[in-house]
Amino acid sequence: MSRKIRYGMIGGGRGAFIGGVHRIAASIDQQVELVCGAFSSNPERSKASGADFFLPAERCYGTFEEMIKTEAALPADKRMDFVSIVTPNHMHFPAAKLALESGFHVLSDKPATFDLAQAKELAGIVKASGKLYGVTYNYTGYPMIRQARQMIEQGKLGKIRKVVAEYPQGWLATMLENTGQKQASWRVDPAICGAAGCMGDIGTHAMNLAEYVTGLHVKELAADLTHFLGDQGRKLEDDGNVLLRFTNGAKGVLHSSQISVGCENNLSLRVYGELGGIEWSQLDPNTMIVTWLDQPKQIYRTSMGYLGSAAAAATRTPAGHPEGYLEGFANLYKNFVNHVRAVEAGTTPNPLDMDYPTIEDGVAGMAFIEAVVASSANNAAWTPLDYTPSARAKYGDATLNSDRGGLS
Repeated sequence: MSRKIRYGMIGGGRGAFIGGVHRIAASIDQQVELVCGAFSSNPERSKASGADFFLPAERCYGTFEEMIKTEAALPADKRMDFVSIVTPNHMHFPAAKLALESGFHVLSDKPATFDLAQAKELAGIVKASGKLYGVTYNYTGYPMIRQARQMIEQGKLGKIRKVVAEYPQGWLATMLENTGQKQASWRVDPAICGAAGCMGDIGTHAMNLAEYVTGLHVKELAADLTHFLGDQGRKLEDDGNVLLRFTNGAKGVLHSSQISVGCENNLSLRVYGELGGIEWSQLDPNTMIVTWLDQPKQIYRTSMGYLGSAAAAATRTPAGHPEGYLEGFANLYKNFVNHVRAVEAGTTPNPLDMDYPTIEDGVAGMAFIEAVVASSANNAAWTPLDYTPSARAKYGDATLNSDRGGLS
């Protein structure tokens, strides 16, 4: 296909945060163009937002239902190729369902859906539609994370024994939601955000990163969630600590917090195997520390020639130039769009282009949230995840981790 891939956006209009991130990320590689959108649940604000992006008035829709129906009726050389969903959580499922059933590929912000039941239903819809579905767990797009995953796939660290994932923030250490701050308000509202607050918002990122890098799945967990500001009216937890048991016998610890005063976006991951370990922090994303059983500690850096093919494919600039949050999102967009291009052209996709989170990851994230909430409500009892590798065929994902190939 000798043209840019066209996409429409649902959500992300005036006053939104994540929509701007997606638009910037999508544009970095100049492979995709925004051609339409339903940017707000308020039709007037949606159309005004579309005008901000210099879109034709007739492609700025009042609702996502109107957008999908109208776009589906356009000639093939005009209509959008896929939908980007950047709404609050409670609108992810209906928008994705309608888009898929109307013949459009979907790339959705995380979490995939409002709850696990919706995620399982969506997995079946993805399979039946034959369309591609991705969910933007964006930290999987960082070059050093791709490097860590490839090293573990190649067996360089040996059998994985221990995983430590942390994601502390401090921005909700006060009742920010009472000030009218939009991003805080919906993230602490269970009717919009879902059953979990901190764990649903950022804890799922830590869990997804642990599974992505190690190739393992969380089998069961024991969680202790706290509403530190519950006495002031906060309805969802703002801190949580979780013990993890993985499918291969590895053990893990996951800590997620939004009341850790002074912390910005302190996501970090440590993985220890029989032969070595890796340490990575989102605050210094170009660096990964590698430790060995019988060798000196090593420092790996983005863009260096000793890195593997996965990290190289996720890198754009020479060594020493920071690549981070926006580029991580951009790598997911690049891979997803290249996969769409191959599917639409009837060609075989490059295996590296299939490396983005799919509906499998979306269902796993929702299973994690459900298990965390259930465990904490039962005095941190060990609770199995209602989603295991053996359940994949049942839930119908067509693009499994094991099929993404070409990285080892």
